[in-house]
Amino acid sequence: MIRRLAFLTAGALGLAALAGSGPAGAAETPWQPAKGASARLVTAVDGTGTLREIPAGLHIRLEPHWKTYWRSPGDAGLPPALDWKGSENLGTATLAYPAPHRFQLFGLETYGYETEVVFPLTLPVAQPGQAQHLALAATVLVCSDICIPASFTFALDLPAGPASPDPDAANLIDRYANAVPGDGSAAGLAIGPVAATAAGPNGGLRIEATAREPFDAPDLFVEGAPGDAFAAPRITTSEGGRRLVAEIDRIQAVDDPPKALSGTPVVLTLVDGPRSVEAKATVGAAMAAAPDAAAWLGILGVALLGGLILNLMPCVLPVLSLKLLSIVKLGDVEAGGRTPRRQRLGLLATAAGIVVSFLVLAAGAVGLKAAGASVGWGIQFQEPVFLAAMAVVVTLFGANLLGLFELVLPGRAMDAAARASGAGRPEKEGLAGPFLTGAFATLLATPCSAPFVGTALGFALSRGPVEIGTIFAALGIGMALPYLLIAAVPGLARLLPRPGRWMVWVKAVLGLALFGTAAWLLSVLAAQVPPEAAAVVAAVLAAIVLVLWLRRRGGIVLRRAGAAVAVVLALAAVLLPLRFDRSGAATAQAASTIPWVRFDQAAIPGLVREGKVVFVDVTADWCLTCKVNKLLVIDRDPVAAALGEAGVAPLLADWTNPDQGIADYLAAHGRYGIPFNAVYGPGAPDGILLPELLSTEAVLDALKQARGASS
Repeated sequence: MIRRLAFLTAGALGLAALAGSGPAGAAETPWQPAKGASARLVTAVDGTGTLREIPAGLHIRLEPHWKTYWRSPGDAGLPPALDWKGSENLGTATLAYPAPHRFQLFGLETYGYETEVVFPLTLPVAQPGQAQHLALAATVLVCSDICIPASFTFALDLPAGPASPDPDAANLIDRYANAVPGDGSAAGLAIGPVAATAAGPNGGLRIEATAREPFDAPDLFVEGAPGDAFAAPRITTSEGGRRLVAEIDRIQAVDDPPKALSGTPVVLTLVDGPRSVEAKATVGAAMAAAPDAAAWLGILGVALLGGLILNLMPCVLPVLSLKLLSIVKLGDVEAGGRTPRRQRLGLLATAAGIVVSFLVLAAGAVGLKAAGASVGWGIQFQEPVFLAAMAVVVTLFGANLLGLFELVLPGRAMDAAARASGAGRPEKEGLAGPFLTGAFATLLATPCSAPFVGTALGFALSRGPVEIGTIFAALGIGMALPYLLIAAVPGLARLLPRPGRWMVWVKAVLGLALFGTAAWLLSVLAAQVPPEAAAVVAAVLAAIVLVLWLRRRGGIVLRRAGAAVAVVLALAAVLLPLRFDRSGAATAQAASTIPWVRFDQAAIPGLVREGKVVFVDVTADWCLTCKVNKLLVIDRDPVAAALGEAGVAPLLADWTNPDQGIADYLAAHGRYGIPFNAVYGPGAPDGILLPELLSTEAVLDALKQARGASS
């Protein structure tokens, strides 16, 4: 509402300019003195003109060491009391509160203002075009060593003539109107998850928040049930000062014994210098102030289960070819002289590759947080060089499976490698290959956020290095569980078909499947760089395959030259995206019957106030789970039909390329990976979060719940 007041003030200036007649001036009352303070009523215009609302302000100046109070004064104090009795042609007037300051005296904490404050007023004109008479009796509590109620009586007439503005008055009112906490979009602030804690005898809150620019001197005010009081927050920041965690104790509860805070509504006001944000939230399930043994066991179990389910996600399907082939080769325990011990070691090496890769990802996340950068699951797929490198690696894997090349070292190096790896003696076969298979599987698995993975990542990435490392290790162990199971029970491999000539055909099919994976990576690349750049990379990959095929059919000289050319082409394919500007990437989305609108977090509250239901879809071209959700649920009736109905606003947040606004939005909900879907509406203004894997029933139920009483 108060943001609209600023626009109204600017609009009043514009109307006056169009009027072009009459002296510019503001309607204001004389200053009225009182003990510790003086006050006046001021409007931005001196006539009603055609305005439906008059921008105004209650202007208070305080003597040194005196202060007055916010709407929630804290341990003592009272907010301003206004009585408009006697006014004419006035609708229901509203008063707004600029962001408060915290004062501490004799162990008491109060919230309010010192020196000077303007409380912005919105004064509706009941009959536009008619004169308006304002009669205001205001009582304001002002305090120093003592507290005194200061009473003021104002009378002001606005004639029916032109609404001529005063720039000084308009700027004064606007300055304080802009200090009223909004949704945080302009200030770059967002309040995230709110959870109850077991701190103290009355419990407490744990609140997360993010900032576009680092926090400087943040403070957080909590308004809960009448009678509840909260202490000053204990604030810690991370990620270069851009992430905040506040622990707040409830020092007084209205109930005895105190009722749990979980499920209760609160209003949160975060103030950091001149910027502020206000948010309504429902307190989440209680959590310990610091995770105890039981909590850690629970989150580790979630991480293990999430890692295991990750094997079944669509992002991992291209990797299953490598897994399948490595296990099929071990199908006959006696074949090739392999022993159960060597079988176990190979599987353990693959499991180690997975776990080590997860620990490398954890180290990268810790480093990015320390540098103040955004962190997330799969965000490396937003980097064109990474995509090109992965496409090269996948292409080489496919060419190897098709028999186009083998890694051969010359001379003594080959002899040393043979002795080290046991070449020629299968029972001595090296473990580097299985290890790299596990590492590669992990890299291609990262675009997916499977069920439970998002929960584990949200817990880890909002905390410190130890928690991040532990949770990522648990995710890795979960993904490696199938390998560990077969390693523990080698006889399970006997259930697979015996090796034979059929494996040649399997290798060919799997090689072609990897070429398909490379094509998918190139399609993602085409969404980040100009399409012609992706086409050039594709041509280079095709040239690599052609060179490998030619060298396979030639002599020694051609083989050596072909190897050198293939290496040069591979490096060129990786570095080519650096020569292209990402701003030239294609932005057209796939044809859809759903009227998607570009995501704007700041627009959501306004749409909800209009009575609309908002469906947010955070997606990316590199997120295969997102594509499956679209194919099976979002783009199919009845969900597609529901999203196309009047009164529904579908917002599309495309995270294919880095977008700090989307990253902040996800972090505010404790999420660091996608897919992510949420539904807002009159019945759910704070949003309903949907599971990673969507179902038709889940989406339709959320849409119905968000409609609330209007459904």
